[in-house]
Amino acid sequence: MVSRQSTAVRVVSATCAALALSVSAPAVAATDNASVKVGDVQKAMEALVKTGHVVGAIGEVYVDGKRVAKGSAGSRLLNGEGGKIPSTARYRIGSQTKQMTATVVMQLVQRGKLKLDDKLSKVLPEVAEKDLVERADEITVRNLIQHTSGVPESFSPDIDALDTTVTYRAIDLVAASRTQQRPSEIGTFNYSNTNYILLGMIVEKLTGHPLATELKRKIFTPLGMRDTYLPVKGSEGIKGPHGHGYMVNEKGAVVDVDKLNATAMLGAGGVISTAHDMSAFLRAFNQGKLLPASLSKVITERPGMPPLPGGGPCAGNPEFGPRNDGSAPGFISTTFASSDGRLQFAVSMTLAMDDDERLTAGRPLGDALTSVFCPASAS
Repeated sequence: MVSRQSTAVRVVSATCAALALSVSAPAVAATDNASVKVGDVQKAMEALVKTGHVVGAIGEVYVDGKRVAKGSAGSRLLNGEGGKIPSTARYRIGSQTKQMTATVVMQLVQRGKLKLDDKLSKVLPEVAEKDLVERADEITVRNLIQHTSGVPESFSPDIDALDTTVTYRAIDLVAASRTQQRPSEIGTFNYSNTNYILLGMIVEKLTGHPLATELKRKIFTPLGMRDTYLPVKGSEGIKGPHGHGYMVNEKGAVVDVDKLNATAMLGAGGVISTAHDMSAFLRAFNQGKLLPASLSKVITERPGMPPLPGGGPCAGNPEFGPRNDGSAPGFISTTFASSDGRLQFAVSMTLAMDDDERLTAGRPLGDALTSVFCPASAS
């Protein structure tokens, strides 16, 4: 059995694998679908599974909104059980959720309902009045979006992401963060999921709707993301056939963590999606269909954010830039996308690892990217 404290810490540290935008990756010079040369996605997924302690891996490549390649390796359950995972299966996207939450916030800015320099105490006076956020009168909306607020993480013995009998409210998570010591000064980058819990609360305050509803209204439905949703109950898991993830606890036992409580992450990491839908989102975002460039830039440019490594021998071409990562116990998900929005490669891996190993498990994704888009370099 996993203790409440260790589980909470694991989920937070895992999700801190985080949103990684502006990471260079291979570029594809193409003017039409036929000119885009894609390597063997199936072999790339098989290679990921062979790296060890990867239960299953699925990936799909889209060009101009059309799927051009797919792959699935490993199995739905541990030890080869449960059959293969459909490449179309839903999976947890983890911190890729943040870009969606930020997009809805920036749409409010675009409509004049909110300003980037608005203070947290103004837009959410309750967090200041109840002393739930230290220095709420100094923290701005921009600070929250760019992880420069200095707000601590929300992990505590009271938040257990493996307990699906509880439905956490955003205010519960913010209150839990107040018990932690402030990690940095305002204006200094420090990744914290609580920033995006607060942003979700701002959306709900200004719209009068739950964040899950606003994500659906403003992003999922308009973009045809029919298989994507933010769970609103602790017991609500992944719908349909999908891969199970596992973690290794302190005693060395392998624990199935498929039933993570998404309400412990909410707008910071709770969304469940598919390769098709993630591709649709990044295509629209990069093509300016959700926000004008001046506003999307606020989301993608993170002052002081440590860069992740590029995607292999073809890395460095600015035509293929954004990479969006998410991680928590039992999974890693990544979406690579060309900056012009034409091409996307979405990957999900289900794992059976302890935290230390999982934090390095995303490195082979660079090799997968190279083998798919630079097969000559990978051979």
